[in-house]
Amino acid sequence: MLRPPVARLQALSRSLAATTRFSSTRPFSTNMKAVIYNSTGDSSVLQVGDVPKPSPGPTDVLMKVEWAGVNFIDIYFRTGLYPTTFPATTGREGAGVIEALGADVPAEYNLSVGDRVACYAQNVMAEYCATPAARLMKLPDAVTTRQGAGLILQGLTAWTLVKDAHEVKAGEVVLVHAAAGGTGGLIVQMAKHLGATVIGTASTPEKIAIAKEHGCDHVINYSHQSVLDEVMRLTDGKGCHAVFSGIGKATFKDDLECCRKKGTMVTFGNASGAIEGFRPLELGKKNVKLIRPRLDVYVSEREDFEQRSAELLDLVAKGIVKLDIAKEYTMEQVGQAHDDLSGRKSTGKLIVKIAD
Repeated sequence: MLRPPVARLQALSRSLAATTRFSSTRPFSTNMKAVIYNSTGDSSVLQVGDVPKPSPGPTDVLMKVEWAGVNFIDIYFRTGLYPTTFPATTGREGAGVIEALGADVPAEYNLSVGDRVACYAQNVMAEYCATPAARLMKLPDAVTTRQGAGLILQGLTAWTLVKDAHEVKAGEVVLVHAAAGGTGGLIVQMAKHLGATVIGTASTPEKIAIAKEHGCDHVINYSHQSVLDEVMRLTDGKGCHAVFSGIGKATFKDDLECCRKKGTMVTFGNASGAIEGFRPLELGKKNVKLIRPRLDVYVSEREDFEQRSAELLDLVAKGIVKLDIAKEYTMEQVGQAHDDLSGRKSTGKLIVKIAD
C-alpha cells in the first residue's frame, strides 16, 4: 500500500539524514550555477548555466565553493586533448566551506561541517562540488580559501615535482620553464628553498623581473636567446641536473639536451602541444631519466596526500612559498581566463571568484 505523501517525505528525510551530515544553517536547493560546456572547442563553448546541485556519496564531502583555480588541464579537457563526457563542468581546483559530509567519511580525516577546505576534483567551477573526502585538504588559519584555490592542484603539483619526480637537492642546477607563471613560479621558489641554483625562462622584460622575484638565479629570455646555448654557457657545458617543463613539444628536444649526464627530464604539461614521435634510444646519449608525472598518482594514498599537503601548507604559512595571484575573474569570464592562460598573457595564478 502506498504511503500518504507526508509519510513518504518523512521517510525520505530520514533516509537522507542517515547517509549524509548536513549543515542545519544553510537552505536546501536543487540547482546551482556552474561553468559548463556541451562540446569541445575554443573558449566560446564555455557558458554559465543551471545544473543539478550534487549530493555527496557515503565517503564524499559537499563543499560550497568560494574560489576556483584556472589550470592548463581545464583547457586540455575543453579542447579534447583529454577525453571527457558531456555536459561537462570545467575546473579541477577549488576551495570553500564544507556543507555536508557523507556518513562514511573516516573520522581520522578530522573533517566537520563548516571547515575551510581545498579540493582537487572534477566539476569544481560551480557553486557546489561533491568530492571524495580523501582529496580534501583542510586549511589552517594562516591560509585563506582564496590561497587554497591556487594551491591544492598547482601547489601540490609543483611540490611533488621537486620532491617525487626529481628530488631536488642542495647544490644542484635546475632549469624551470615559464618561471614567471603559476606552476613555474612555485617550482622556482621550492627549488631555491631546497638549495638549488635555478635557471628560469621567460619571454618579456616584465616576466623576467617576476621570475627573478620568484628566486631565479639566472633568467633566459627565450624570445631572443637560445635556451640550450645559455644553459650550456651557465653550466660550463655540463647541463642541468633536472629540467622542469610544462611546455611540451616545442621545447622537448632542446630540453633533453639541457640535461646533464644522468640528469632528469620532467615533462608535466602540453602548453605547446603533446610530445610525439620520440625514440627512447635518444635517452642513452646521456643516460637521461625521462618522467611524465601525474599528481593523482603521487598522492593516491591518503597518507601521501596528507604528508605532501602538510609540507606545502607549512611552507605557505611560514612565507617560504608565496602564491602569486595575478588576476581574478568572475564565472562569466572563465573563457577569457582560459585564453589569457593559453595565450601566455598572464603571470602567476589565475583564480575565479565563485561566492563570498
